[in-house]
Amino acid sequence: MGEVTNRNFGLLIAYIIPGFVVLIGLSPLSPTVQTWLSASAEVGEWPTIGGFLYVTLASVGLGMTASAIRWFLIDRIHEWTGLKRPDWDDSRLQANLAAFDLIVEHHYRYYQFYANTMVAVIVAYGVHLAETEMPIALNWIDLLVLSVFIIFWATSRDVLAKYYKRASALLIQQESIMANGSHPKSETKPAQEKPSDAQSSTSTSKPDAAKSGSSK
Repeated sequence: MGEVTNRNFGLLIAYIIPGFVVLIGLSPLSPTVQTWLSASAEVGEWPTIGGFLYVTLASVGLGMTASAIRWFLIDRIHEWTGLKRPDWDDSRLQANLAAFDLIVEHHYRYYQFYANTMVAVIVAYGVHLAETEMPIALNWIDLLVLSVFIIFWATSRDVLAKYYKRASALLIQQESIMANGSHPKSETKPAQEKPSDAQSSTSTSKPDAAKSGSSK
């Protein structure tokens, strides 16, 4: 493997890991996938390079699919429940591209991981219920899946809110300055200088008046 950087680590957690969870969940439905994920029972060897490649490609594809479902469902639910995407000024993106990329890698990739993994857990858990053919009852697996889902849901909202907040600081900077009242403050400065000018003019006029009185 190559050196782990912020970018490839972000892609790993955003797509490959959720896709791998989906692949594990779907493995009971496909003997071929089972051979990719497990060692050969006959020879006792580890999975082949071809099997590892198939698992990686399948994880990427399933992760992208989970991300599309996440965009269609979870993103809309977050928006309907008050976590709306700000109206950013895209013309400011080029000047702040490096900082924006850093915000994406430190916040949005983690949101993709939590939200995409929620989709993956739903798929894997659904296959598990279909395969077991057991009546729906709360056991330790059900409680574990429910706990993970609740924690990931809360964490995804927190990370997405931080992403919106920090990205808005870059892409809505001009509007925030206007709302700050900085311009009205700059306009009050000349008004404060006027009394001082008036005082200086009156102070200079008094000696002239006194001189005129003494001359009379």
